[in-house]
Amino acid sequence: MRKTLPEHHVVTAEQLRVCCEDIARHSPIGFDTEFVGEETYVPQLCLIQIATPQALYVIDPFECGPLDDFWALLTDPRRIVIVHAGREEVRICRQATGKPLGQMYDLQIVAGLLGYGYPMGYAALAQSVLRIKIAKGETLTDWRRRPLTREQIAYAYNDVRDLLALWKKMDAKLNKLGRTGWAAEEFKDFVENAVREPIEMERWRKIKGAGGLNSRELAVLRAVYAWRDETANRRNRPARTVLRDDLLLELAKRTPRDPQDVMALRGVQRVEAENIFDAITEALASSPHTWPAEAERENDSQAVQLVTDLLNVVLADWCGREDLTRSLVATVSDMRELVRSYSKGEPMPPTCGFAHGWRKSIVLPMLREVLEGRRALRVKTLEGNTPFEFGHVRSIPRTKED
Repeated sequence: MRKTLPEHHVVTAEQLRVCCEDIARHSPIGFDTEFVGEETYVPQLCLIQIATPQALYVIDPFECGPLDDFWALLTDPRRIVIVHAGREEVRICRQATGKPLGQMYDLQIVAGLLGYGYPMGYAALAQSVLRIKIAKGETLTDWRRRPLTREQIAYAYNDVRDLLALWKKMDAKLNKLGRTGWAAEEFKDFVENAVREPIEMERWRKIKGAGGLNSRELAVLRAVYAWRDETANRRNRPARTVLRDDLLLELAKRTPRDPQDVMALRGVQRVEAENIFDAITEALASSPHTWPAEAERENDSQAVQLVTDLLNVVLADWCGREDLTRSLVATVSDMRELVRSYSKGEPMPPTCGFAHGWRKSIVLPMLREVLEGRRALRVKTLEGNTPFEFGHVRSIPRTKED
């Protein structure tokens, strides 16, 4: 049964001070935000929700005054801060303070490490772990509008009401399975990826059609993408309103010779043509050695493809036995890179998930046993989620005839 806690709608500096005093006494705390990001480059923070063991708080950042003391508490490295799918919470904190959250603990990641599913929504997780239902009726609310309705405020409280109860139960199971170190690795990578710049993450490679560009064209795409991102950030506007993705690709293909060529594309703002052309010119003037590598074409042999498919099946079965969620353990790319490197007798690239951390020490040895013929499998049952039975293959002494 849920513990009934006092609820406080924080709209004054004095109420915020009382909230901060409560936060200062406790660790862990639950943390969530409501924001609107459709019309700005940086999401606009509209509401903050906090859960302590003593109370629930909905903080109105438009009304309560400076949040400096509040953010100082949340960035204290001694404090555990419980979130669910907290990418935007991490980014909002970093934007406000230049620092990360304290000891961020993301329940969505832990759910994957415990086999509940990944990515898993908050309501579904509460249902699975606590057997309670959470209504999600305000997901499309414009949180900028004031006054907030009674329904909006109730929804905001519910978003943090069960965070601490979920943490208590899930963390106990995580400890029992000996996976706290795994979770720490995942949290660290999650925070680093959440605050990494788009150029560092090579998100420009995700532009539809970028996989067919050569190195020179990719250099142009990267440069114009960087210009767009910097411009959008400076104006605090969504990147797509500065320059659409399809125009980025077209500029990369055409590599315009002057600003007039840039303006020839319908949808490019005339006032930006020279800036875009300058970015293209600078990219092409750089050494070809600094241009991005072309995307690797998927020309794997049929054997590599079949072995990759087999390992995917083996991994899914193994995850079912180990209370892990397959989608968290490895991507399609991870599996392909593992089999490719094995077939070539080369080390795995550092981008492969199996190249480091708990995946390397725990999961990789099992997959290598299959690759190297030291682990056999057979179909044991066609019921349930783990149909295979595994066994180790004894080495057969080689004879003179061999």
